[in-house]
Amino acid sequence: MALDVRSDIVRHVGDDEELWVNAGFGVGLKLVRLDASKGTWVIENRFEPGVRLQIHRHTGPVDAFTLTGRWHYLEYDFFSVAGSYIYEPANSVHTLDVPEDNEGTTNVLFVIEGALLNLDADGGIESVTDGAAILEAYMALLEAEGKPRPNGLIVS
Repeated sequence: MALDVRSDIVRHVGDDEELWVNAGFGVGLKLVRLDASKGTWVIENRFEPGVRLQIHRHTGPVDAFTLTGRWHYLEYDFFSVAGSYIYEPANSVHTLDVPEDNEGTTNVLFVIEGALLNLDADGGIESVTDGAAILEAYMALLEAEGKPRPNGLIVS
């Protein structure tokens, strides 16, 4: 039996197919893929030097690939640099920090399962971001910036 590769669902999103939006606070955002049925979302972030995100916890695991630059979690002793991979198990708590002395932006690709829970100083949940919320925010930011809706975004 011959394999009909045309029936396989292999999808490609080129670098120029998805648009960057300004998420504020020195963070650029590009949503690459959303699989709502599995709760998986893939985003690329560009962080300007000096960006520090709120302490947060993920309900599922996260894979992170550093494409350019340098960043770390305040709670750990390592820095992630271009070419580095990080695996975060579900329920890990951390504060993403991009050093102020970085030259240029730091680019990181995140594969996130589940939700991101931003925490207050007492560890309480302050806000929740999941795949559906990031899609809504991404589309709103595209519209606010006068950019067209993306053609290559894969939403399952």
